[in-house]
Amino acid sequence: MAGNDKVLELTDKTFVDEIEKSKGLTMVDFWAEWCGPCRIVGPIVDQLAEDYADQGVRVGKVDVDENPETASRFGIRSIPSILFFKDGEHVDTVIGAVPKPHLEEKVKEHL
Repeated sequence: MAGNDKVLELTDKTFVDEIEKSKGLTMVDFWAEWCGPCRIVGPIVDQLAEDYADQGVRVGKVDVDENPETASRFGIRSIPSILFFKDGEHVDTVIGAVPKPHLEEKVKEHL
């Protein structure tokens, strides 16, 4: 799911510095390669990264298979899970394959 230069590839090692120490709104997609619904949501997340980059929204992705510590810390039991962080604090979660307008509404709500 890589390839979009506006999307941060996050790991257990980089998560705290990239997300929890950052200012503004960050949307983080917890996903896995084998997850069908993740493949539906992935392009939507990529598009939102493009659409909201100029408003300072940061977007990251965490592969739960490669980064189990971070997934465990946030209680990720179902994927895709999209977590929203404002000034480093976890403020909202969306679980499952949801349509773009639903995620866009969450972005606007937390901006």
